[in-house]
Amino acid sequence: MPKPHIPLEEIRAQVEGCRRCPLADGRTQTVFGVGNPSARVLIVGEAPGKNEDLQGEPFVGAAGKYLNELLAIAGLRREDVFIANVLKCRPPGNRDPRPEEIELCTPYLREQTRTIDPEFIVTLGNFSTKFILKTEIGITRLHGTLQRAGRFKVFPIFHPAAALYDGSKREALENDFATLGQLLRESDAAAASAQTGGAAAAPAGPGTVGASATPAGAGAGAAQTEPRPDPASHVEQPHLL
Repeated sequence: MPKPHIPLEEIRAQVEGCRRCPLADGRTQTVFGVGNPSARVLIVGEAPGKNEDLQGEPFVGAAGKYLNELLAIAGLRREDVFIANVLKCRPPGNRDPRPEEIELCTPYLREQTRTIDPEFIVTLGNFSTKFILKTEIGITRLHGTLQRAGRFKVFPIFHPAAALYDGSKREALENDFATLGQLLRESDAAAASAQTGGAAAAPAGPGTVGASATPAGAGAGAAQTEPRPDPASHVEQPHLL
């Protein structure tokens, strides 16, 4: 029998009271996540930074402002999506999360994902992509390709902060968010076609973004004539649920 979904406010209360690891000792507050509780798109970052720890909300400051601009490219607003991180507390000095911290904290992300039940999970950056897809293949190869984790569609994209430090990544980021918007429109069209009894478009396989989607680094109107290879197709990916 499927496990019942836990309401987000109940998960939030569990996070706020969490003392499972030493990160709790150094936090100003937990950063649970924010957005539409019924979102089609769940955006997953790595961990809170200094500003997030102070404000209690993910993706604030310059990276958050740029994320809002990127969402607009996909035809989305911040209130349309749900934004969360792999970790709910800030690692000191913004260091990478440690394996034991991930093990103790990620049950919260798992429950958030089950409750929100998104169609797409957008992983921002190397760390969240490797965690969600259980792969050692990096974001440079995986960005802009449609992957699978269990029953979820996963779309890896560079972290917005990467473009703030390296302007050469802006084009790839903006192209990938344009592709995300196209994937959402194609999904809407397929659902509408199925509802009216028409022939729905064949879904793209894992590791591709469909024949008409834009590969990273190409112009927004360019067609992908050959599917990208599926770098993560060999990976067992059922761990989120």
